[in-house]
Amino acid sequence: MSGFRTIRPPSWLSEFKGFIMRGSVVDLAVGIVIGAAFTGVVNSLVKDIINPLIGALVGGIDFSNVFVALNGHHYATIAAAKTAGAATINIGLFINAIIQFVIVAFAIFWVIKALTHLKLHNTPAPSGPSPTETLLAEIRDLLKAKPIA
Repeated sequence: MSGFRTIRPPSWLSEFKGFIMRGSVVDLAVGIVIGAAFTGVVNSLVKDIINPLIGALVGGIDFSNVFVALNGHHYATIAAAKTAGAATINIGLFINAIIQFVIVAFAIFWVIKALTHLKLHNTPAPSGPSPTETLLAEIRDLLKAKPIA
């Protein structure tokens, strides 16, 4: 059957496999998964712990339902306004996003600080000059000592 040819994979496919299997790409993928999980934890922290505490301190305000309906009507919740088809400015959700950002930025700050601290303590002490550097220094010194004619 001479009419059949073997199908060769495109040349870029092997390059792509090599790229995906590099350590940095795998590390990035792991970081994204952990970041997504961390985001869920931070969202719960803000929504379920921080906002109720802040709300209790300022008189029982639920930040998730602080909004302005642009059609001029009053709605009990954002969900009710959305159901009615009203456009809303969601001030409380924006405040939640700011709080979440500050928490994530704070956590990243401490992680980077810890990693930097570990790297500073794990760096090996600088060794003496290499044989090439020693030889070059000797040549330099000999050239300096030689009088210019």
